[in-house]
Amino acid sequence: MNSTSFRITWIEAQRSFVADAAETVLEAARRAGVTLPAECEFGGCGTCRVKLVEGRVHYDEPPLALAPEEEALGYALMCQAHAQADLAISTGRLLDAPAPAQRRRAKVVRSERLCGGVTRLVLAFEDGAPFVFRPGQYLDVLLGEAGSRSFSMASRPGEAEVELQIREIEGGYFTQTQLAALRAGDPLDVEAPLGAFGYHEEDYRPIVMVATGTGVAPLASMLATMLETGDAPPVELYWGARTQEDLYLHEHFVQLAARHDDFRYVPVLSRADDAWAGARGYVQDAVLAGHDDLSEYALYLCGSPAMIADARRAFLARGASVRYLYADSFTFQHAQPAAAGV
Repeated sequence: MNSTSFRITWIEAQRSFVADAAETVLEAARRAGVTLPAECEFGGCGTCRVKLVEGRVHYDEPPLALAPEEEALGYALMCQAHAQADLAISTGRLLDAPAPAQRRRAKVVRSERLCGGVTRLVLAFEDGAPFVFRPGQYLDVLLGEAGSRSFSMASRPGEAEVELQIREIEGGYFTQTQLAALRAGDPLDVEAPLGAFGYHEEDYRPIVMVATGTGVAPLASMLATMLETGDAPPVELYWGARTQEDLYLHEHFVQLAARHDDFRYVPVLSRADDAWAGARGYVQDAVLAGHDDLSEYALYLCGSPAMIADARRAFLARGASVRYLYADSFTFQHAQPAAAGV
């Protein structure tokens, strides 16, 4: 090992590998065949967050999903971090995978508009097998040379059909050129289940869920599963959108709140008209308006990287604990490379 290379030890997996100072720790892990948890790979989601038990790292640019308070506590993002010394890292509290990811042939069951920019796409495996996943996970639609597109699963696990809520992206290879042409019976190759996001029932503390746009999809899956057990802690869902039309699951959540005393739903509009009587502005600000102290809560954030980065900073300043703050970032690209939601 030369002076610009460092030994990285992953405590939970009892694995070690060498990282060059010029590459990120995640790049080095993959080169060594070590699979660290990661999703967006540009520092926007926080999935690759670890605790630095030993050593230090640096970043070319401060990553969005790492608040200064988190960095001060010894947390780091492996997709952006460059080792500056030998490291001992801890991933801690990872959720168990309910099933290994597999590539399967699915078929379109139906496709329908939920609102002006969002389509509900329902899929089933061609062999009729149920979709086994942990609420909060996603699947990849495989597009051959065009790569893949990732979409969170919004339905309950274990059912023969799975629901995706897909926002159309201007110039999106899949959402603008292929999605509208899909018909019942059309085949799609998918890989599922994927992702580390999900409900940590071992926390058992009051929950605040925060979503923007189609970021509500994995939270809807989590809520459907949590609330039906009758053993979930109190849950609040803050859902941010631009206009009332964009709240495509509004009535569903209103009815869910009517059936469950421990579930509260707060829709928030950033471009509300005069007829809107609910909360206005940014969804993270609505959470702050309703909570002077977040120290006793578990927080689940899902949506745009900008919202998550701002919410993370604001919630930590309001007493939230890094240990109980979980995020799933939705990112978009327009051309051929694979990206979430395009």
